[in-house]
Amino acid sequence: MNGRFQQIFRLALPSIMSNITVPLLGLCDVMIVGHIGDAHYIAAISVGTMIFNVIYWVFGFLRMGTGGMTSQALGRRDLAEDMRLLLRALSIGFGIGLLFVILQRPIIGIGLWAMKPSADIIELCKRYCLIVIWGAPAVLSLYGFTGWYVGMQNTRFPMLVSILQNVINVIVSLSLVFGAHLDIEGVAFGTLTAQWCGFIIACSFWLFNYRRLWKHLKDTAGGWKGDWYAWGKFFSVNRDIFIRTLFLVGVSLSFTAIGSRMGAVILAANTLLMEFYTIFSYFTDGFAYAGEALGGKYYGARNRVSFEGLVRSFLRLGAIIMILFTILYALAGKPFLSLLTSDGDVISAAGPYFIWAVAIPFCGVAAFLLDGIFVGIMNTKGLLSSSITAALCFFVVYFLFRKTLGNHALWLAFDAFLFVRGAVEAFIYFRWKSKGLSFR
Repeated sequence: MNGRFQQIFRLALPSIMSNITVPLLGLCDVMIVGHIGDAHYIAAISVGTMIFNVIYWVFGFLRMGTGGMTSQALGRRDLAEDMRLLLRALSIGFGIGLLFVILQRPIIGIGLWAMKPSADIIELCKRYCLIVIWGAPAVLSLYGFTGWYVGMQNTRFPMLVSILQNVINVIVSLSLVFGAHLDIEGVAFGTLTAQWCGFIIACSFWLFNYRRLWKHLKDTAGGWKGDWYAWGKFFSVNRDIFIRTLFLVGVSLSFTAIGSRMGAVILAANTLLMEFYTIFSYFTDGFAYAGEALGGKYYGARNRVSFEGLVRSFLRLGAIIMILFTILYALAGKPFLSLLTSDGDVISAAGPYFIWAVAIPFCGVAAFLLDGIFVGIMNTKGLLSSSITAALCFFVVYFLFRKTLGNHALWLAFDAFLFVRGAVEAFIYFRWKSKGLSFR
């Protein structure tokens, strides 16, 4: 048992560190531009960052699908397929990124229409977005690299890439903003430079550590292109994850949109309380990556004993994480809110809804950890089914109780969404297990 927990933590901790650095890339931009002296710059970058976060989140299947399929191929010792998977992911990611660059003006226009920023920051936001979008091929290709590295049981490289990206972003942005006086363009070029440097660093890591795998690809008939069945499976798996992500994005955007109709103070309070979810998700996602890598490897190797042992370990680990985070939020949650804002009205408004934030670890732990297992074994139908069911539950619960509970109904719906995702996945897994855990 100790050995298995060591395996999990060895893969999880670098992923947690990597996850923590993700929002820093956008936060660094906001902090730097915040010293220019114009609030319009901060608003423009915040809107621009949100647009790209939503777009890239939708295409997160490039990481998840690649990670699960790579770990299974590794478990089968099919190194040629591992290489084909990497090249497929890079080809698709780079291709979609180029399409974004070609269609940049309508994409940015749709994003601004959806976000509905005030007229005085639209032009600034366009200036920022029209530069940053040139990083789309690098960002989406890096998703493929990240998934592949996770599938190869290497979570250190994605962590190093994330850290180096942030360092480069800070250095370049500071130099361009305060040295060359480029204002918002300087911040945008800093982000763009960091994105392409991240992709180049990921390529370098592969070149110095995995280039020997190329010989397996050359020795295989059909080369990197593989056969039509393999490509069809790749797109089928990623289609399910893509649709599933659309439902998750829909719930997230709906939560924000509904909260915004309740006034600025309630919206601000909800935003602060949602930080409890964000922190928890970054932490548990790291363990989900470990489950994805190890689960896929054992599944690919048809090692039933190790796979079942891994799931049991994850369930025990989930219980520990849930208890620790619940205690932490209950004891330190309110002081944490005071660190996020000094606005007494917002803190007071958040008070009645604090209990829903404390309940997030209980409601969400199963969803996050089982997501990793399901991605590893490529049970994308289960991921899709759980997300659709949970999303429907979110809207049903909210519309049933909105008139009587107000903002409490919104939080009840969100916690129900998290709980149902995990419950459906648990049901699917234990039903599958009761039928004998069919290992292909």
